[in-house]
This record gives sequence, C-alpha cells and structure tokens, in this order.
Amino acid sequence: MPKIHVTNVPQRRGSGYPAPFALVAKDRVKQALGDAGGLTDFGVNLSQLPPGGWSSQRHWHTREDEFVYVLSGELVLVTDGGEEPLRAGDCAAFPKNLPDGHHLVNRGSEVAVYLEIGTRSAEDACHYPDIDLYVEGDGAFTHKDGTPY
Repeated sequence: MPKIHVTNVPQRRGSGYPAPFALVAKDRVKQALGDAGGLTDFGVNLSQLPPGGWSSQRHWHTREDEFVYVLSGELVLVTDGGEEPLRAGDCAAFPKNLPDGHHLVNRGSEVAVYLEIGTRSAEDACHYPDIDLYVEGDGAFTHKDGTPY
C-alpha cells in the first residue's frame, strides 16, 4: 500500500533530548511518514513548529545528509554563518560531515509546517556545538566527555 494516510500517522511531541535541552523543542510535533511507508534508507518527517519553538538544538551529523522544505509559515534558519528566513517554498540542505551547526526557529505568529528528509546511518554521530551534548548511532545522549546523562 504505497499511499500513506497522514491523518493515521501518530504524532510525536517534543524531543528525546535530556533536560534542560528538551525545553526548546517541547511543543514540536513530528509525524514519521517514512516509517509509516516502511522506508529504511532515509527518513521523512512532517513537522510542525509552533511560535517560539525550535526544531532542535543546533547540530550537525557526521554520516547523515539532511534536507528541509517549508510548506507553510516562516522559520529562521540558524547556522554558523548567521540567520536566514525560510518561507513556504524555501528549502535548505545540510551535507553530512560538514561541521556547520544548524536548526530552525519559529519567530513568527503561526505554526510553521515543513518536511525533514534525511539519511539513516547506524555509524552516525551528532555534534551540538552550543551545548554539552553528543550522540552516536545508538541514540544515547552523553556529555562531550562521554559521561552519560
């Protein structure tokens, strides 16, 4: 069954970050469309970000490419290079192993909706340049010195 009925895909609210880092993404909503379709090589999430919310902590991946496409609303893309608005129809790409931390922030007055598409790699590591957080392919968050949360 190739067609995915989005209304039947469960919504996940928040993030898996340990405290206090989870607070900024506590109201973010994601629907794992790729999982619903049985995809295993890459993920596709339909994401909703309310005003004031962050998509994630600023991060970059060693073995995963990421791509976002804004469907509605307005977001601010924050990278090492500064800030840039993203509106409906805009997109951004984040190649793997490029150490340029990025995330999206909703500074507008309406919920922003966007697609996130990314590869999946068990060998990936994710770096968070602004905070004491690190994660490898197993998904267990640690401090940058390797001690667990």
